[in-house]
Amino acid sequence: MLSDEQIKSLVLSANLVSEQQLLEVSAFAKTVGHSLPEALIEKGLVNSEVFGNLVASSLNIPYIALAKLQIPEEVINEVPPRLARKYKMVAFSQADGNLHIAVDDMPSSEVLELLARKTGQKIILYYASFRDIENAMQFYKKDIQKTVDLLLKEDTGRFETQDLPVTKIVDTLIRFSYDDKASDIHIEPQEKDAIVRFRIDGVLRDVLTMSRDLHDRIMTRIKVLSSLRTDEHLSAQDGKMQQHMEEETLDIRVSIVPIADGEKAVLRLLSSRSRQFSLTDLGMDEKDLAKVTRAYTHSFGMLLSTGPTGSGKTTSIYAMLKTLNERGSNVTTIEDPVEYRIKGANQIQVNVKTNLTFANGLRSILRQDPNIIFVGEIRDSETAGIAVNAALTGHLVFSTLHTNDAATTIPRLIDMKVEPFLVASTISVIIAQRLLRRICDICKEPLMITEVELLKNFPEDMVKRHFVANEKGEVQIFHGPGCKTCRSSGYVGRIGIFEVLEVTKRIRELIVKRADADLITMAAVEEGMTTILDDGLDKVAKGVTTLEEVLRVTKTEFV
Repeated sequence: MLSDEQIKSLVLSANLVSEQQLLEVSAFAKTVGHSLPEALIEKGLVNSEVFGNLVASSLNIPYIALAKLQIPEEVINEVPPRLARKYKMVAFSQADGNLHIAVDDMPSSEVLELLARKTGQKIILYYASFRDIENAMQFYKKDIQKTVDLLLKEDTGRFETQDLPVTKIVDTLIRFSYDDKASDIHIEPQEKDAIVRFRIDGVLRDVLTMSRDLHDRIMTRIKVLSSLRTDEHLSAQDGKMQQHMEEETLDIRVSIVPIADGEKAVLRLLSSRSRQFSLTDLGMDEKDLAKVTRAYTHSFGMLLSTGPTGSGKTTSIYAMLKTLNERGSNVTTIEDPVEYRIKGANQIQVNVKTNLTFANGLRSILRQDPNIIFVGEIRDSETAGIAVNAALTGHLVFSTLHTNDAATTIPRLIDMKVEPFLVASTISVIIAQRLLRRICDICKEPLMITEVELLKNFPEDMVKRHFVANEKGEVQIFHGPGCKTCRSSGYVGRIGIFEVLEVTKRIRELIVKRADADLITMAAVEEGMTTILDDGLDKVAKGVTTLEEVLRVTKTEFV
């Protein structure tokens, strides 16, 4: 890929941006952890296709927008999946002995020679964006049921029933779940068979049905890999294992519990790529990002990320810590579990057996001369009190809490015996968030609905703010009818919706007076806070997600 200096030279010489704009966007890219091209496109200074053509021209190859193509299966399979993933390249067309391949970086002559030998065709290169290539990789997905059935069929002659190829099958389950960007694998016994489900973009999907005999042997294999007792079937067991992938060494947290029909396993995939996001990647807009940035650039105070389990709280904190993690600072965390290693940070794993709780660990951290502290979760009064005192005594403290919205966090802390004046003087920002699914870019299409339907579920002022009805009283939204890329779901990936409550002078006064959460929310909205629902509707209007998703994650019924 081109260096930042080469990209700056390209966009300046093409008169796409001014030098001042380039300085500002470079600073923005550094703050949020974006590459310079991503920042230029996100800021709206450069159109993605214009930029693609510019880079392609500098590399002396044509530009191709893969998102606009339906690639034939026989063409994409000309490049083996292993090579495609390793070198980030996608075959999208072939004709007259020529194979057209999209890349986002120029491959070496050795790689091109290897491809020419393997395919027996002349390789013609095109430039495509990294995101386009990542999305196109979805075409390599195979059906896991067929793959496992084929494994069993191939090994019938070499394996007795009691020696089914469980090692290969477990590896296949993990590989498929990783490629599908699943967060969890559920292996569930039923009365006569067993099923495997992947949690993809927050929703469980059935992917495999298998015999009870195979299920039992898979459970034994998982226990061996996780160093758990294979002869224990009546009590819960927790363990961890690692799987070496081409892309990374994958940490997997394992939980096994006995249920009515046998033992159920849940494997949590702790992939580092799921934590390598900036707040902008996660969907936070510039206004909210400015509030958060102001808070975490102070040397003291507390930032809280709130929401239900699985709403991306920890990912948001990691995005901030990644920005702040410099050699001049001591970043120390206490987590349960440590989900992603932050290079240079000191990360402590909670261990109840040795009495290393959040509270005890936090006390020890304060004796370690920290600048920045991350407490994985505030669960009790003791942890809350120590964290608030740490923020009060010159430390920058990050933590998470389970509350429904930003304002509810304040009475929750007061219920934990933290004095209101301490809450008011230590907390800088409270972020409430949810994760919802993005519409698939490949099959996304407009959809007209009546304004009346919107008004059934959302306040009128909110609807008027985001949508303009035509003469028929209809507004345009978007949806994904489903395609091969999104496995007919209509969605690929997730994005956050946020509510950022900045603790201003007025909010502090309300906290000290023990005002309820509704009053605090009203005051914050008057001062410019965007609620989670408002942010969700904004993303619907922009075609990022669907109404059903916003209603699903905000627990509002869609009529």
